[in-house]
Amino acid sequence: MAKGKQGVGVQNRPLYSRISFLHQAATQLALPKQPSEDFSSAEPIPGHEKPHTPLAGMARRLATDLRSVSLKTRIRLSPALKQSVCKYCDTVQIEGQSCTSVVENKSKGGKKPWADILVRKCKTCGREKRYPVNSPRSKRKSLRGAGSTDEQGKKD
Repeated sequence: MAKGKQGVGVQNRPLYSRISFLHQAATQLALPKQPSEDFSSAEPIPGHEKPHTPLAGMARRLATDLRSVSLKTRIRLSPALKQSVCKYCDTVQIEGQSCTSVVENKSKGGKKPWADILVRKCKTCGREKRYPVNSPRSKRKSLRGAGSTDEQGKKD
């Protein structure tokens, strides 16, 4: 008797592993310096509040590589992973260090709890990105009105 296939597992496992490694490495390099490290000789970049550490550029390069690998291989990144990297300058977003986050509700007096929006502002490039908070994702366009368009389009 032939053996049946056991669980196939994840396709493209090496690519997922590479993306995971790039994200972990970029996050580690973007974290605040450890007490044993001495970057006191680092010169501040004009227009930035904090001094530029030599590892910040490497963290941005790894984040750029992460995005390019996912685009070339057509692998979808999870929303949490996408939101942890600035779309414009590829800086790893660490709350309080490289970005600020505020929850806005522009409804009348903030009475509508479903209108909460997380606004994340990057300190490197100054751009803002908005994410809905606790709102369910809408269905794909093909699944939204698949059956209803056929019935409405017919006339007797």
